[in-house]
Amino acid sequence: MNVANNWKDYKIIDMADGQKLEKWGNIILSRPDPQIVWKDKSFPNKWKNIDAIYNRSKTGGGSWKYNNKIPNSWVVQYKNLKFNIKTMGFKHTGLFPEQAVNWDWMIDKIRKEKRKIKVLNLFAYTGGATVACLYAGASVCHVDSSKGMVSWAKENVIQSGLEKQSVRYIVDDVVKFVNREIRRGNTYDAIIMDPPSYGRGSNGEVWQFENNIYDLVKLCTKVLSDKPLFFLINSYTTGISSTVLANILNLCISDKYNGSISSGEIGLPMENSNLILPCGIYGRWEEE
Repeated sequence: MNVANNWKDYKIIDMADGQKLEKWGNIILSRPDPQIVWKDKSFPNKWKNIDAIYNRSKTGGGSWKYNNKIPNSWVVQYKNLKFNIKTMGFKHTGLFPEQAVNWDWMIDKIRKEKRKIKVLNLFAYTGGATVACLYAGASVCHVDSSKGMVSWAKENVIQSGLEKQSVRYIVDDVVKFVNREIRRGNTYDAIIMDPPSYGRGSNGEVWQFENNIYDLVKLCTKVLSDKPLFFLINSYTTGISSTVLANILNLCISDKYNGSISSGEIGLPMENSNLILPCGIYGRWEEE
């Protein structure tokens, strides 16, 4: 497992009974996580000073309960990258801190190249990977169907002082956008995608991971440059193994380009503990 253990502004301080107790900067949140099936708290006293708790509803969804007044948004930093954090609906904060392992990997890959790298970031959300790639010196095309998420990504780019870097923001359905790029003859040296388990595009297009991921990866190979650097798939879809992502990359990319494929889990460490919280999976193809 690749563990995101280089954070200073984020930490899991305990986890038990379906909840993780996290510190985002100076704000302590308690949020549900289905992987936390054990009952016992390691540090019971640390649960006494929670600023906000997300409680699930038995009828679906849920809501935040605020024990203390917290800002509408605040900033956390990972190395030289800065992100705006907010308590959102459905437990989210606008950032998945475990993705820091992928940010580090992408930054290293891009910086080792002596050429300008063009990155296509699909289902790009609030732009964690976009910020990382811009910081490394790449140009990025950031695509998401949510106008609000794209606006948030712009905030994160500005927060990190990268607004003068080469970045395009696209609010569109991913499949439609990639098809247009094929027709235009545009290509990219690196592709990142973080597709949801289920979602709808800007015009109601239905996305379902199991039904659509293979076709999307295959489609995206048509916008890869003659010398691609990497192709990264992230997934949080329950029941999908990282080996599935590796198999898809093998089938779609390995017959066209020389490179290596790896896959696995990503996770977050718990402070003062040997416990690791599994958070998702990845599949990577990279140039050799």
